[in-house]
Amino acid sequence: MNPIPLKIAYIGGGSRLWARNLMIDLALCPDLTGEIALYDIDMDSARLNEQLGNWMQDQEGVVSRWHYLAVPTLQDALENANFVIISIQPGPLELMAEEIALTEEYGLFFPVGDTTGAPGLIRGLRSVSVYEDFADAIATVCPNAWVINYTNPMTICTRTLTRVVPELKVFGCCHEVFATQAMLARIAGQYLNIEPPSRDEIQVNVLGINHFTWVDRAMYQGHNLFDILKHHLEQPGTLRAYTQAEVESWNDWFRSAERVKFTLFQRFGILAAAGDRHLVEFLPGFIRSPETLFKWGVIRTPVSWRIERWTTAPQKTRDLINGVTPFVLERSGEEGINMFRALLGLGDLVTNVNMENIGQISNAPLHTVVETNAHFSRANIRPLCAGALPAGIASLINRHIANQELIIEAALTKNMNLAFQAFVNDPTNHLPIDISWEFFNRMLQVSQKYLPATARAMEGRISR
Repeated sequence: MNPIPLKIAYIGGGSRLWARNLMIDLALCPDLTGEIALYDIDMDSARLNEQLGNWMQDQEGVVSRWHYLAVPTLQDALENANFVIISIQPGPLELMAEEIALTEEYGLFFPVGDTTGAPGLIRGLRSVSVYEDFADAIATVCPNAWVINYTNPMTICTRTLTRVVPELKVFGCCHEVFATQAMLARIAGQYLNIEPPSRDEIQVNVLGINHFTWVDRAMYQGHNLFDILKHHLEQPGTLRAYTQAEVESWNDWFRSAERVKFTLFQRFGILAAAGDRHLVEFLPGFIRSPETLFKWGVIRTPVSWRIERWTTAPQKTRDLINGVTPFVLERSGEEGINMFRALLGLGDLVTNVNMENIGQISNAPLHTVVETNAHFSRANIRPLCAGALPAGIASLINRHIANQELIIEAALTKNMNLAFQAFVNDPTNHLPIDISWEFFNRMLQVSQKYLPATARAMEGRISR
């Protein structure tokens, strides 16, 4: 069978990480071929990825043929596209650094800061106006393309696309659930005295919103993994306090002890399926001090590290192309290419995905974006019925959904009073309303400093 020819539009084509993952996964997929149009406001980064992608075609082990091209306009990228990938940084990392620093002035210490709470909601506010333009452009140029979002805040960005143009075929991808499946696979291996299975052998029922996702059933070959997990949590030392020195000794900005996840499971009887670094940002109490986070085995990822990684990435790419460092052709573990194949009729797939709620979560608001499993097949994605969220979890999740919807409405209508209502209603905000108002406006001023055009788009009816 000849490979299926495609055009993929990559918005954010200068990506330092996701683009390379896509290139390698495509290089290892013999069923597909075609063109990748790389569009980015940073044209130099897009051209470097063009060079990398085309260089990769001649490397040993590559089994498919792709042509990469950096293009100057969004319309050039979208023209005749079958798939559209969106993977952008909503504002420079220096802006993120100032927002996190300002948030800490008010006694809030976010480990990530890209999804919810003060920094995540403000990041979402400026993302909406950008995604509104993306939605309009896609609807005009390639309305039948499948649109895959990788950008955080995942729910706000994905929901903006469906809110602006409901007919678009949109879904969002995140790998947090994969890590939970892998954790359950390790525990299954430990207590069943077997080699740990692969994470995709762990069957889970997923329900929630991105980075605040939950699993209410987990099975492996007939074994109820929740029973095994309860036994694991009874073992001495599994649930304990950690010290700052201990956490910092991991030398890993993404590791966590799973203590938050496990304690939530004990108290709610349902397993959170995101990493602890994200979970604590959705809940009250955890982020009020670095010491509290360390006690729970959570470390904050410094934005300075992100900036350094971003700054040094282009030279690392050049070193790869020039043979200074070895090229390793290894699958990323992401599901994107498997989704492409299923939608093209090359085998069905069930995986977690962020999509419009058409009833797959019965007690979450309709038309908002939720995360559940979905069945991918030729030209079709069917969300699988996940059931109802437990009452205690539903009250938490629906509060966040309400805030996300307020942020989107605020940006689309330029009504910053609505944005403030979401800001002050976030569960991590322990500040009185007058201090919250001051905090909110200072956050907007930081955005104005770095992104005056976007900030102007957010200006509107606001009572001072």
